[in-house]
Amino acid sequence: MRIISANVNGIRSAYKKNFHDYILQSGADIVCVQELKAQESDLSAEMQNPHGMHGVWHCAEKRGYSGVAIYSKRTPDRVQIGMGVAEFDREGRFVRADFDDVNLTVISLYLPSGSSAEERQQAKFRFLDVFYPMLAALHAEGRNTVVCGDWNIAHQNIDLKNWKGNLKNSGFLPEEREWIGNVIAKLGWVDIWRTLYPNQAGYTWWSNRGQAYAKDVGWRIDYQMVTPNLAQKATAAHVYKDEKFSDHAPLVVDYDFVL
Repeated sequence: MRIISANVNGIRSAYKKNFHDYILQSGADIVCVQELKAQESDLSAEMQNPHGMHGVWHCAEKRGYSGVAIYSKRTPDRVQIGMGVAEFDREGRFVRADFDDVNLTVISLYLPSGSSAEERQQAKFRFLDVFYPMLAALHAEGRNTVVCGDWNIAHQNIDLKNWKGNLKNSGFLPEEREWIGNVIAKLGWVDIWRTLYPNQAGYTWWSNRGQAYAKDVGWRIDYQMVTPNLAQKATAAHVYKDEKFSDHAPLVVDYDFVL
């Protein structure tokens, strides 16, 4: 089973850059997308069900903002749109798909960024406060679960090029790093990339400023966080950079698991 997580920074823009073809060529069984930046009425038939895949999505109320989706070769048995928290459900940040016969749960997540203003950083902290017990409950369900998405937090120094210059910046604040560390160490979630490749940076996002992409001055903020039972089946992962669909690159993970 191949699962891809990709922040496309606008699904319509990404499709103009060949993302639709990439979905097919990638051989993915499941594709989790973040930052649709579109309303449901803006989604073409190909954006709703690329190559005949089943699509579910959670769009933000605000036009051109946020939004997440899951595309899967199989139709889910159950879908959950939103977290049940009004403040964040208005922003389209969470969608869940369950495949019962293989006991699999897939979530596409877009965690808030706090970089634009202190007000948004406080919203991000509120999200972390409500999402942590949700992650604990998800883990306790005992399913094969993967939370794909843009978590907007770099965990360790290896996860961003200029870590010394970002110690006081959103995405690398001590409180954020401690939170994601607790998700791993205390709740038992497995950061697949860092587990498979302890010494490879694995950047997935680059600023549009300067020549960050060309110089590979990046951040690893896109994750596949997985329950231990499924993590044991992860065999390989890569960051796809042959084509550039947005300021993020897709994170691809292969699992010895049949969907």
